[in-house]
Amino acid sequence: MAEAIADAGAVPRTGRYRWLIVAVLFAATTVNYIDRTMLGLLAPTLGDELGWSENDYGNIVTAFQAAYALGFLLMGWLIDRFGPKIGYGIAIAIWTIGHVAHGFASSVVSFMMARVILGVGEAGHFPAVVRASSEWFPQKERSYAIGWVNSATTIGVILTAPTIALFMRILGFDWRETFIVTGVFGVVLLLLWLWLYSNPRESGKVSTAELAWIEHDPPEKIERLGWGAVVTKREAWAYALGKFLTDPVWFLMLFWLPKYFSTTYDVDLKVVLLPMVVMYLLSDAGSILGGWVSSKLIQTGHSVNFARKATMLGAGCCVLPLLFVSGLDNMWLAVLLIGIALAGHQAFSSTILSIPPDMFPKRAVGSVVGLGGFAGGIGGMIMAKSTGLVLDATGGNYTIIFAACTVVYFLAVLAIHLLSPRLAPVAIESEAAAA
Repeated sequence: MAEAIADAGAVPRTGRYRWLIVAVLFAATTVNYIDRTMLGLLAPTLGDELGWSENDYGNIVTAFQAAYALGFLLMGWLIDRFGPKIGYGIAIAIWTIGHVAHGFASSVVSFMMARVILGVGEAGHFPAVVRASSEWFPQKERSYAIGWVNSATTIGVILTAPTIALFMRILGFDWRETFIVTGVFGVVLLLLWLWLYSNPRESGKVSTAELAWIEHDPPEKIERLGWGAVVTKREAWAYALGKFLTDPVWFLMLFWLPKYFSTTYDVDLKVVLLPMVVMYLLSDAGSILGGWVSSKLIQTGHSVNFARKATMLGAGCCVLPLLFVSGLDNMWLAVLLIGIALAGHQAFSSTILSIPPDMFPKRAVGSVVGLGGFAGGIGGMIMAKSTGLVLDATGGNYTIIFAACTVVYFLAVLAIHLLSPRLAPVAIESEAAAA
């Protein structure tokens, strides 16, 4: 490993076209999260107009989460089978259809169907991001690129309310027209993706020097690893278990923070946006910083194993301030502590997303990320149900929930270390012919 890093250091870092791919993926992440979040902000309006009960809305949310989890398995395989250009293009088309379908829905069942389509399509996003990053960035720079893309998740959440306000309050659309018209975001994204994306060697827009930088990692010994082989590898389950433990924290923050601030401080985050903006901008900084630290450690001669795990442990430490949030009278101190915790989560997320290409060949990365996304989705459903039960039992006290969130990152690093002590490439002779 040390020799490989030394040899790689002789290749000059040059050219910038690969960062255009990051910019497109950043825009795609933003659109993905706007489409995902819009229903949540419009839920009070839709509930009043359509007569939803709390259970009805819960069923609609559960339909999305279940489809999103299962969709990871399908989309991960699809992206490995057809490549990120075609595979992700299909995913964008599916989720855009699902998004627009909300504008034609009128019953709980039809909204559930729209959310299922949206969830299946959106599940293709992160497998495509990691697969594309593995094609366009060498190992020592990859987590930094993923950190930038991952930071757009919160940009999408922040921009959802202004987007709704633009179309409904300024342009005068109703909620149905807003869902339909904002589908143009997905159409433009799809055209942009198909126009700009290809692998570096076929793009025709990458200089010889930049291509040498992108491809300077040691060549892979195998071209492809079939799905059947992926699920038998403990390295795949190391990643999946890490996602199972930590992804639910992000789902918890997305779905429960507005309620927490409403009940604790009598503040509606959909109206008073500044606390949400501060917390999510801090999380963006964590996403980029976590990716940068992991990449920098590798560039300065540390092993990939040390760089990834040390960064994840540091990120986990940043989540510890959640222990002191419950019961705080000062809202802005709570905003700061939760923001630091969100930054820790996003730093962890950027780093763990970089692990599949460290261990698996490029044409298996989508399947591995899909397996992890499925595990994270299942964990998110368990977290949602557990959170409701704990809040009911404690009268709305979040102390136990926040404490549990601080532990899972260290358990995740331990699990990853036990299943993959060196983050070494998977040991297999050849599965190039696997289906």
